[in-house]
Amino acid sequence: MKVIAQNKKAHHDYFLLDTYEAGIELKGTEIKSIRLGNVNLKDSFVKIKNNEVFVENMHISPYEQGNIFNHEAKRNRKLLLHKKEILKISNKLKEGGLTVVPTKLYFSGSKAKLEIAIAKGKKLYDKRNDLKEKAAKRDIEKTLKNYY
Repeated sequence: MKVIAQNKKAHHDYFLLDTYEAGIELKGTEIKSIRLGNVNLKDSFVKIKNNEVFVENMHISPYEQGNIFNHEAKRNRKLLLHKKEILKISNKLKEGGLTVVPTKLYFSGSKAKLEIAIAKGKKLYDKRNDLKEKAAKRDIEKTLKNYY
């Protein structure tokens, strides 16, 4: 599994509850651009319309050697999921307070896959606690490294 792009902001801003692996419906120049690593998941999000799942605002840079058939950078792309998974996700979203965010884009074999997660937003104090825990772990590892 070769990871192309990660959404670090999602891990910082949300509690990730469930993850799903989804295929992406892409054009030829988009997959070539993804293979070069020209992808940004930072501000992207997932919407469900008419029992179909779409990722919006995912930026894939235009392919440099592409011609007039090059793609738009931020077009909506359809995600490929099983119907049961789509219904499960939409039922959880109806409960309220939850959203779906893309977390990782990677290759599984020759296919590009997008990992999406059902997420609950973090409050400011939750983010502060996470930063304190990271700093404490870093200090412990540093002292253990210097101790031995």
